[in-house]
Amino acid sequence: MTRKGRRLVIIGAGLGVLALAAGLILSALNDTIVFFRTPTEVAQQQVSPGARLRLGGLVETGSVAKSGTLTTFSVTDGNATVKVAYSGILPDLFREGQGVVAEGALQPDGVFKADSVLAKHDERYMPREVADALKQQGHWKDGAPVPGAASPATRAPGS
Repeated sequence: MTRKGRRLVIIGAGLGVLALAAGLILSALNDTIVFFRTPTEVAQQQVSPGARLRLGGLVETGSVAKSGTLTTFSVTDGNATVKVAYSGILPDLFREGQGVVAEGALQPDGVFKADSVLAKHDERYMPREVADALKQQGHWKDGAPVPGAASPATRAPGS
């Protein structure tokens, strides 16, 4: 075998090992991926019971019921509603009409059994620097964006 042939064999073997490693990594990640869904997507896509997912939306007003450590509430996105059951301590920001993300699995009876619940900040939250800049431009008034005014995104990164 010539020198050029050996070099091609070594490069081919290296690429094969890299492809195998990438396949194993993707296979391992596939088991830990949890998809984010809204109540409308859960209703339309008919998520199979037991499938892990994150459910996000607003806590429906008047839907929160507590019994010991078990809390049941409904999450809505305005079009559809999903009933959620959570056993544990809720975050301080959790309340009716507020944004929430619940991670868990859909049960055969249609109730979403949450393992964890994360409360989201108010949708109008904005860092002070951005709010000050919008005030100077006339796009921000009394802690809220001016209706109809073009303004940058009203959320802080990661909220």
